[in-house]
Order: sequence, then structure tokens, then C-alpha cells
Amino acid sequence: MKLTGAQILMECLVEQGVDTVFGYPGGAVLNIYDELYQNSDRIRHVLTSHEQGAAHAADGYARASGKVGVCIATSGPGATNLVTGIATAYLDSVPVVFITGNVNVNLIGKDSFQEADITGITTPITKHNYIVKDIGELAGILREAFQIAQSGRPGPVLVDIPKNVTAETAEYEPMPQARPQRPALHEEAKRAIDELAGMIRSSQRVFLLAGGGVLKSGASPELLRFSELLKAPVGTTLMGVGAFPSTHANFVGLVGMHGTRAANTAISQSELILALGSRFNDRVTGDTQKFGKNAKIVQIDIDPAEINKNVRTAHHVLGDVKQILLYLLAQLEAQQIDTQERERWLGSLQALKLSVRAARNEGFSPKAVLGEVYAQAPKDTIIVTDVGQHQLWAARYYDYDLPGTFISSGGFGTMGYGMGAAMGAALAKPDRTVILISGDGSFRMNCNELATMEHYAIPVIVLVMNNGVLGMVRQWQTVFYQKRYSQTNLDRGPDFAKLAEAYGIHGSNVCTIDQFGMALSAALASRKPAVIDCRIGCDETVTPMVAPGKPITEFILHEHHDTQG
Repeated sequence: MKLTGAQILMECLVEQGVDTVFGYPGGAVLNIYDELYQNSDRIRHVLTSHEQGAAHAADGYARASGKVGVCIATSGPGATNLVTGIATAYLDSVPVVFITGNVNVNLIGKDSFQEADITGITTPITKHNYIVKDIGELAGILREAFQIAQSGRPGPVLVDIPKNVTAETAEYEPMPQARPQRPALHEEAKRAIDELAGMIRSSQRVFLLAGGGVLKSGASPELLRFSELLKAPVGTTLMGVGAFPSTHANFVGLVGMHGTRAANTAISQSELILALGSRFNDRVTGDTQKFGKNAKIVQIDIDPAEINKNVRTAHHVLGDVKQILLYLLAQLEAQQIDTQERERWLGSLQALKLSVRAARNEGFSPKAVLGEVYAQAPKDTIIVTDVGQHQLWAARYYDYDLPGTFISSGGFGTMGYGMGAAMGAALAKPDRTVILISGDGSFRMNCNELATMEHYAIPVIVLVMNNGVLGMVRQWQTVFYQKRYSQTNLDRGPDFAKLAEAYGIHGSNVCTIDQFGMALSAALASRKPAVIDCRIGCDETVTPMVAPGKPITEFILHEHHDTQG
């Protein structure tokens, strides 16, 4: 049957199982939006306040649902407004298909109105991108885009469609959805796993570093079995938070610049470090020459480009983390493993972890706020964060016992990410509670999306850790710049609770833990969007902290320990 390019796009989206898209219309995508209008019974479109919000919403939807997110924007400024969201998805390996309009093919390269070379701009931050100049190739390219986005190491793909292509007609043949297959372990990988099994048996101090790849591959159950079999401590990167139960005795915490003393000490004492789906980001390793200097480092990753890129390894295994762990478990479970020394070392790390007391400021502190959230919220609550001190507090002070309950911008560190991502997560999981932990700096960058939240009745609870400053930057200025607080004081309006009310959303200002508890309880019971402005002190810090490029055991800010610790 013959269809226009815009109609082919609709059919391909439905074919790929897409039921929700996020976007913002404009001249170059009017044909697409006309078809969205006529297909509103099949595809829900969510109109955000800004294209960047749409990009982050598609990202959050993908992370929460496990499906490919979809975002649509017009040409020129509409497309360039997506760039930060595309880069955010790229650095965190999130499968999103971005669809942009462009000027007619005959106008490309002539500095036409609202023209931008979006494929050239996004080449470094997409897994692949296309400009479709021939309508006969449109369906095939769209199908390929979805396949690439979710295969292997996931990532964003951009498809740029000139306006004339959306109006032209071509034959369209329906095809079944092509689902990416988990690639089978090849013989080389099996040999590498056999060798790794021998390394594990001969090493008593084995440390498991869980990165985002554990969550991407759905390997959390296998990681739990693996840790319990080996009596091995587990630490996570920021992207790996939730990959291993936070309340499990073998969990020693976050690793790296803001890692726990137990986790960073474990790395320094280990004989063998197994990095599972982690690319050894600089915030994890600190001084790479001294990272795990007493250990053999083994990297397990699906992306060959990450092997030996940041840290030189003694051994590696290429492939899907879940499949590799299943094969490795079968090898190790077949033979008894001596656990006496392993248990002794694990016990010393557990004692170090337990020696940490509550934060010195036990009043209305971030730790107290997050403790109250954990006490009241359902255990499958999805916590989304923006970027800054609050992000690390959320990672450190909240217990994530289920995978997929922590969503944050890790690699790109995007302030303003949270509101869109939280909306996307809530729409992907309407039966789950979604709470956004933000800071006053980040909230100023995305509060326009309160309009979207109210219009679509998206029940996100927004907690603003409002300290009146750019907290993380101020913390660095305190530590490294002799308290010269250059341009980090946010001593200005608006009143966030009143702003929320202006958008038709309930807002609260709270200054005590009792006030917060009542406001949170009311928000949870209402199942409506809400903003709770938490007025905390400007000198709250993220502890511990290691200076950039220094060994991760050289803390300049410390956790509070008992004298025995």
C-alpha cells in the first residue's frame, strides 16, 4: 500500500511497539504532527514545555520501561535543543530514537530558515544517525534505528527527515517487530571465562565492582548469587546503584571520589577486582596508576572499545554480563570453594561499614530527609535525581533493594535532567511511586516542566534540597578555593512552593523533619504531583570526598566513625 512518509513513520512506530512519544511541534514536522493527531488512538504524544525536557522524558521512559524511548522535534533550534538530552542518553547507554524534521532536500546546505546540520552536530553523541533523503529508504532506516538503539551496548540513534520526505508517497510493507537477540557466548569468550574461573579460585580477596552494565543486562540476580558464593564484597558505580541490594551484608557501598571508606578500602586491599559493566570513569578510579594497585583487574563488558581504555587490565571477557555470570557460576558452583579467608576479609569490611555513624547534623539534614522517604515510600519506589550534592545524597543515604529504582544522569552529569526523566519514568510505570530528588540549582533549570506534569496529571513528587547555593560547586570552592564563593549563591526567588501553586500543583515549604514527614505523607496519599521545598543548611556536604586525580583512599572529607572504626 502507498503511504506518505509521515504515515510510514506512524506505522513503523506502532510496528516497533511504541505507544508513547515525547516532543514539540514546528514547521518541519507539521506533516508528522498531523499524522500523530490522526493516530492518537494508537500513539500517545506528550507535549513538554521544551525540547530538552522531551529528550530527558524519553530517556527516563526508556530507563524505567526497558523499551526504546522516542522523541520528536522540529528542525534547527528544535533539533539543537535536543543535543544535551542526546548526550545524556549516549553517556549512560540509554536506547532512545530521536526523530527530527529538516528543511526540504532542495534547501539543505543553503542556510535556509531553521536549518541545522543535526546529523553532523550529533555524530559524536549518537550510536548512529541518518538523514533520510529518499522516502523509499524511510521504513528500512526506522527499523534499523530501533534495532541499533537496543542491540549490544544500547544508545541513542537520530533519524533526520526532511519535510518533503514526510509528504511524498511510497509503498509500505508491514513487517514484524525485530527484537534484538542476546548474542550467544562465542568460544573465545568461554575460554576467557575458564581462565577467569581459575583466577577466582586462586584469589582470596575478590572485589566485585558493579556498573550500569549489570542493570542493562538484567544480571542483578546472578550478581547476588555470585557474591554469596564467593563471600565477595560488592561496590557499585553511580550508574550501578541498585544492581545489588543496598541492605545486603556483602554490599560495601559506592566506589570512587564519593565512595565509602569500606568500598574504597576493599579495592586497595583486594587481590582480584572484577569490573562488571563498568567503564572505569575518572570519578570511580581517581589516580588510575594507583587504582587497585595490589590487584589483578578483570573487565567484563559488552563494548570492546571500553577494554583497557581507562585502566590497564590483566584479563578481560567480552560479552553480555548476564550470560557471562551464568556461565561462570556454572563453572564455580561445580567445585567447592574455600571461603574461610574470604569470610574473614569480608567481615573486616563489614565492620568498617558498620562503624559509620549518622551524619553530625542530625536535625533537618539530607540524611534525615532521605531516611524519612525510605520509611514512608513503597519499596519499589523509583527515585530519580538531578545532578549535584542531592544526587550523591540520594545514592548514599537511600537503600535500593530492587534493580531499576535509581535513575540519574551519570556520565554527562546533566543539571535539569530530573524533571523530564521523572515524568518519563512515571508514564512508563503508572503503578509505581516516582520521587524526584532535586536541588534548587537544578530545579530552576527544569521547573517549566511543572506545566507538563500538571496537564497530564503525572504524579511525581518533587523534593527540592534547597540550600540557597550551587551546593556541589560551593563544596569545591570551600575545599579547593579557600571559600571564595564566586557566583554560587542563589539568594533570589522564586518561592518554589508558590511557583508550584501557580502551575496548579500543591507546594509546601518545610524546615523540620516533622513538617517534611507530614508533607510527604500527604503527597503520597494524594497520588497527584507535588513539590516539597526542603530548606536545608548551605554548608551540608557530600562525604566522604577524594580530590580529583588522587588515590581513592586519600580522603579530604571523611565519614564520621566510631573511635573503634
